[in-house]
Amino acid sequence: MGKFSRLGNDLYNGKKSVDFIGRKWLWYAISGVILLLAVLSLSVKGLDMGIEFVGGAEYKVTDVPAQNLDQGSVDDLRAAVADTGIDAAQQPVVTTNGESGVLVQVKPITTDESNQIKKVILDVTGADQGSLQVQEIGPSWGKEIAKRSAIGLVVFLVLVVLFIWAYFREWKMSVAAIVALAHDLLITIGVYALSGFEVTPATVTGVLTILGFSLYDTVVVFDKVRENTKNLRDSKTTYARAANLAVNQTLVRSINTSLVALIPVGAILYVGAVQLGASTLKDLALALFVGMAAGAYSSIFIATPLLVQLKAGEASVMDAEKRDKVRKRHEADRYASVPAFTEDMPIASSDDDDDDDEDAPVSRVAAPSREPRAPEASNRGRIAPAPRGPVKQSNASGRVQPTRQPKSKRDKK
Repeated sequence: MGKFSRLGNDLYNGKKSVDFIGRKWLWYAISGVILLLAVLSLSVKGLDMGIEFVGGAEYKVTDVPAQNLDQGSVDDLRAAVADTGIDAAQQPVVTTNGESGVLVQVKPITTDESNQIKKVILDVTGADQGSLQVQEIGPSWGKEIAKRSAIGLVVFLVLVVLFIWAYFREWKMSVAAIVALAHDLLITIGVYALSGFEVTPATVTGVLTILGFSLYDTVVVFDKVRENTKNLRDSKTTYARAANLAVNQTLVRSINTSLVALIPVGAILYVGAVQLGASTLKDLALALFVGMAAGAYSSIFIATPLLVQLKAGEASVMDAEKRDKVRKRHEADRYASVPAFTEDMPIASSDDDDDDDEDAPVSRVAAPSREPRAPEASNRGRIAPAPRGPVKQSNASGRVQPTRQPKSKRDKK
């Protein structure tokens, strides 16, 4: 745990770094493969909609003996109905109803298939023929749920765009966040189609829940990106490098929060799908598990690299890139601007060289021209005041001029 803490500290300080932005095409390729599998699963297998959405038949049994109402008996009844070989009854919903009742729900079936299911239910539960009631379930309620879910999804996406734009003052962050949300939704729905789980109202609840989780993780990373790129010119770095540092700084936090959330959800998924076989638990847990994992991935590998791409054309970002290139070139060779010596370069000679060889042809290099100095005020600096008259011969020119002595030797003879 100490090594993991030191790793997180090094990532936060920039001593160690994972190049998330530079390898964006690798992450895009991985996501593309996953999304392609999800689309193929949806097109080939499709979603197995529950009876709440497509309708079906409901079998209600009352006066069931107490010894046939435990969890083991319910699991046996579910397995017996699924073993009838009827396609519409492969995934029956079996729950207890009150203290002495059992409820079995299957998809739309024919009359002969209904009679076969009745016989199986009565044989397993040991109930009388008169305690069994059959009711047809219409798909109208499921259509209403689907309609309301679609409206809720659209409203949520609109609010997400407005919230991110108002908080970050950056519409490109809103676009990147929406793309990440669509990425998570499509992967979750594709996994549902691939696994063959039924889509129930609990599934819709789980899908709407993962939207909030995915958005939360993305907003945290974007907030760090904004903090690192606030003074881009003064920080002497590029937008891509600052954004990559932000992802590294939040990496350990994202891993920790994702694991803390995924462990209990994974336990619920295992208990619901393997131990209890409860459709409500496993449908909700599967949506949450896949959505949370996809949300943690998209906030790091999709949303931030996409944001950097969208910002690449801005003037301030391009200027930072140019300054960084000049800085790197200067640091690579600090003397690159010094002209190199060539054989035909003219050589400047001093006055001593002229005395030694007066006949030798000498080419002089003209001094670089400079701008004239601005005139300075009189009696200030090193500019002597203008003379008032011609300079005359002084009688004191032949005398020895006094020299400055230290204080200890002054006034001593």
